[in-house]
Amino acid sequence: MDSDVRPRFVPSPCDIHPHTIPPLISVSQDEVWLPIVSCPADFSLDLFECAVEQLIHHPEYNSTLILRSETISQTFYSHDTDDSDIPSDLKSHRPTYSIQRKLLPRRPGRDAAIEQRCTLYAPIAGTHVGIPCMLVLSPLLPPGASLPYYHPTVRHLAFRFVPCTPPILRIEAVVLPDMPLDLNSRLYRTALALLETLHRYGWGTRTHYQKRVRHDCLIPKEAYQDLYLVMRERHKHFVSEWKESTDPLKHVFEDIGIATYLMLLWKQSFEQRSGDDNHTRVPDAPWKHWPRPPGGFLDLGCGNGLLTHILISEGYHGHGIDLRARTSWDHYPEPTRAALHVHAFDPTQYARGVTEGRHSVIPYLQSGAFLVGNHADELTPWLPLIATVEHASGYLSIPCCAWSFDERFARGSGTTFADSDSAAISDHDAFVDRLNLGGEGGRQSQYSMYRIWLAKLSQWTGWKVECDTLRIPSTRNWAIIGRERLVEDNQVYTERALDIVQNVVKRGTFKTRIPEGKAGHH
Repeated sequence: MDSDVRPRFVPSPCDIHPHTIPPLISVSQDEVWLPIVSCPADFSLDLFECAVEQLIHHPEYNSTLILRSETISQTFYSHDTDDSDIPSDLKSHRPTYSIQRKLLPRRPGRDAAIEQRCTLYAPIAGTHVGIPCMLVLSPLLPPGASLPYYHPTVRHLAFRFVPCTPPILRIEAVVLPDMPLDLNSRLYRTALALLETLHRYGWGTRTHYQKRVRHDCLIPKEAYQDLYLVMRERHKHFVSEWKESTDPLKHVFEDIGIATYLMLLWKQSFEQRSGDDNHTRVPDAPWKHWPRPPGGFLDLGCGNGLLTHILISEGYHGHGIDLRARTSWDHYPEPTRAALHVHAFDPTQYARGVTEGRHSVIPYLQSGAFLVGNHADELTPWLPLIATVEHASGYLSIPCCAWSFDERFARGSGTTFADSDSAAISDHDAFVDRLNLGGEGGRQSQYSMYRIWLAKLSQWTGWKVECDTLRIPSTRNWAIIGRERLVEDNQVYTERALDIVQNVVKRGTFKTRIPEGKAGHH
């Protein structure tokens, strides 16, 4: 078999061969362990501990109802540990360490959180003495409480590595009374999914697998998830009130996610200005007092306007522009309607020195504003240039369709930046790897090539480039962010940006889009 190909997952219900390997035996007479499902182990015992650590720390990968887990405590056991301190011991096995964690639900209004003890055991005799070969998960329920829906209906659940010939992985459980165990039961299906996950993690550990996509590069996952849950509850009503023909489940939760990310990014990036807090303090809305861009925000290509609305309704100042008004615009509250504008951006005006008197090409762009481009299409490559020429406080771009300045982007097309004095750009591979841009090992798609080109453009125009993969329901969830200048007030970068504009004008192919629809109403 090719060593690079993960072996096929071949599970077997344990009632097919019930006497092949004896089940676990507990010290307690009340704990009867029942084998549920098994499969061949395609990795060695010494990798088992590393594989199950993924199960411990990332339960959300196996259930969409779980948000994440939080570690409460960790305990290590030695041979001379007092037996009274050892959790639910098993005959012929001894615990090596345990982690007490809390499982947080994705829908806290519907499901309760639960604490769980995760204990690793090793055999006390034989060839593999002292090597962890079993993980036992035990829910810790307060008196009178019941298991939440997302938790298996068991008192204990064990993941075993059985070092027979050939070795197998097996899941066993101490089940609750009258619990069905047939192949159609929920417990069996849950155990099957967990076993497949362990099988995959074991192979990933064996082959030193590393995720190609890295999330949470700039904003901690916990902070994002906690705020997102609050924002989702505050704005999920738009799903049932959607005025557009597009899918509300995608667009509503995507814009809630982007708004959440921006709020935390701005909190991290900007210092609170003294004397700038005009909001009445609201205990359940701390973001009303978080740092924010000094010139507000400008959402270029704002589309249905929901992202602009969410930010404005949460106390942020800004505007959204697009080529045409959407049906949704007239249904937002007055503060949002006043912030949405029909406007056709013409970047070629920069070539005529419009900004020398500090009159922006975009009438709604204030000094120190933060630019947002969410799937802004033709405007996408212009974001870092606008941010440089207009001295913006930063920008976030989530590219979708690949556009250069005056044509569709294609491999080998577009402005090049080979003369850059930046070592990060001249060392292409290091630049790509550092920013998690994708396209490693020659696997460069059109989209990854576009991401790399945009990142180089951003650094060429003077921005310290940062990238992240957003937790939003979109396959185009990669973001490039500029929030820090490489050199403050360096005229070189402004000249570079204006040179690009001059070259676009010389080519003569750029056409400014014409506002569509009833532009006069906005």
